Amino acid sequence: MSILLDEGQQAIATESRRVLEARSDKGRLLGLLEQVGACDAVFRDTAVEQGWTALAIAEEHGGLGLGLIELGLVAQAAGGVIAGAPFLTVGYGAARVLAEAGSAEVQAAWLPRLASGEATATVAFAEGNAPLPPRPTTTFAGGRLTGVKEGVVAGLAADIAVVWATSAGEPALVLVELSAATRNPVDGFDNSRLYADLAFAEAPATLLAQGDAARALALDVLARMAVVTAHEQTGGAEAMLTIARDYAVTRKAFGQPIGAFQSVKHRIAELYGLVEIARANCIHAAALADAPGGAAGFLLAAADARISATEAYDTAARDCVQIHGGIGVTWEQGLHLHMRRARSLAIEQGNLLFWEDLLVDHLTGEVA
Repeated sequence: MSILLDEGQQAIATESRRVLEARSDKGRLLGLLEQVGACDAVFRDTAVEQGWTALAIAEEHGGLGLGLIELGLVAQAAGGVIAGAPFLTVGYGAARVLAEAGSAEVQAAWLPRLASGEATATVAFAEGNAPLPPRPTTTFAGGRLTGVKEGVVAGLAADIAVVWATSAGEPALVLVELSAATRNPVDGFDNSRLYADLAFAEAPATLLAQGDAARALALDVLARMAVVTAHEQTGGAEAMLTIARDYAVTRKAFGQPIGAFQSVKHRIAELYGLVEIARANCIHAAALADAPGGAAGFLLAAADARISATEAYDTAARDCVQIHGGIGVTWEQGLHLHMRRARSLAIEQGNLLFWEDLLVDHLTGEVA
């Protein structure tokens, strides 16, 4: 298994960063904070135009047949510019479930549309504080889905959702069209994530998997989405590190750059270490995901990536604001955009406690 990027992967990393930096606009992102139900349409159109929605979908379904490494590289570029749309992560997760557990009819109906960007999808696993509850209160029976999923990422705009539910006393993965759901928008501090509470009242739905098979697939997909999110967090942390460094070498106090003072330069050096550790863990996890024999270690690698990237982005966002002093907390400076995104990403795809507990349980052998 190689963790070195090949020529094609390097091109994806370079080109996605170039395109997103050229099309990013801080004023547009600030405007999204004051709206509920709107995402960054420029990023969404760019993702479709560049084929990013098709990256990890098989060629037989209209995709490009690439993997988690390539998707992670795009997510890292998106994190650097605080791209205002969550579709890359949850769209990939939903497509992964359909590819693994969907019937030929379901795959033919949705995967080509997801690849082309004609349709969008999300994943609704969590209930309360549990990212993957062992006994979901949302129920599936007789082809109907009933229950509520709160704070679903992209829930305001997605066409379909893969829902974690209970069926005949067992956990199950269910596909539902969101035209049959009631969507209540969640007004939060990062509205471009399109959070919504989804209510299902005997909505027509399709069973994809049930029992142990559903549980194993759901955990694998959650880990894969966590790795994509970790890449996005690493991209954001790297951007914060760069902004902090550039300010520290130009802003002067007492006749010298503030970066000359130990309290500032040591903080920036520590951020560099956090970013590189997160980046290495992300690459390792993405490389394991689809490698022959990599499944055994993938879950732990995903937890490592998630934990280190969360710490890196949270710390970098906080320290960058501190290094900027008073202007760091102004609306116009825009550093709060990264702080908002760091906090929202920290609770998507399972919070830090979930991944820390999973890591410890596996290392101590408490999980069968």
